[in-house]
Amino acid sequence: MSFSVTILGSGSALPTSRRKPTSQYIQCAGRHFLIDCGEGTQLQMRKYGVKFQRIDQIFISHLHGDHYFGLFGLLSTLHLLGREKKITLYAPSPLEHILDAILKAGNGHFSYEIEFIAVEDKVGEVIYEDAKCSVTCIPLLHKIPTFGYVIRQKAKSRVLNAEKAERDGISVAYFAKLKNGEDVITNEGQTICSDDYTLPGEPERSYAYCSDTAYSEKLVPLIRNVDVLYHEATFVDALQDRAVATRHSTAREAALIAKQANVHHLMLGHLSARYDDGKAHLKEASEVFGSVEVVEDGLSYLVPQG
Repeated sequence: MSFSVTILGSGSALPTSRRKPTSQYIQCAGRHFLIDCGEGTQLQMRKYGVKFQRIDQIFISHLHGDHYFGLFGLLSTLHLLGREKKITLYAPSPLEHILDAILKAGNGHFSYEIEFIAVEDKVGEVIYEDAKCSVTCIPLLHKIPTFGYVIRQKAKSRVLNAEKAERDGISVAYFAKLKNGEDVITNEGQTICSDDYTLPGEPERSYAYCSDTAYSEKLVPLIRNVDVLYHEATFVDALQDRAVATRHSTAREAALIAKQANVHHLMLGHLSARYDDGKAHLKEASEVFGSVEVVEDGLSYLVPQG
């Protein structure tokens, strides 16, 4: 199954004609996640062909408006579309009260259940898991409680070469163990090696979402060796003082984190509206880390295997 990231919004607090506030759509092994939901997210979903009703899990990083002001509109649209299936919302606890207050003010309701998971109670834990993938909540360093998310697509079991096994008369009763990488000893004392009848399955793939955060080396062990890291880069070094004051990162700092964490690929986003493009960010980060790009709205990226 594919593991892809679609950037719905790559900007920071002020929307521009080129960059909308932060939001990302993740497809992982047939699961459909939305991370953050800035203003205009549902319009971006329509623009880039994301089907509203597929989303079952929504993750909010923190309660600055550019990361959740689009949420109530999206939830209302799902109601108008007649949704009945439950949505699970992972977010800082005050958001539950905000949503309740908005509904109460308009004497409204939703046609579906929202299960609310307060993430401040789950830092460092796996907050979502099934047979195919998992999501872990990690702490970030910002002006208010802020959380990142690490999504992992689990490794697949070995693939049985059924044609060879059948040709050699291997009993079906042994197939499960062989696929699990176990060698089998038959009743006759014959050893059947898993490597002889199976091929390696797909390895684990991983994606870390880190926005917003000041530079913090405490993040490094939490994202070590991930395949793709999305890290905010609101500023470049010329505005280092502004980054410190607002507890954001520069492109160079994001690259330093990527290098220390030994990630395979770095994606920079959450650019300040003062920048017309990401050329300066890319130049700055590339001096520190080799595999890096500045994302744009609408970018769809396939998380590589291994």
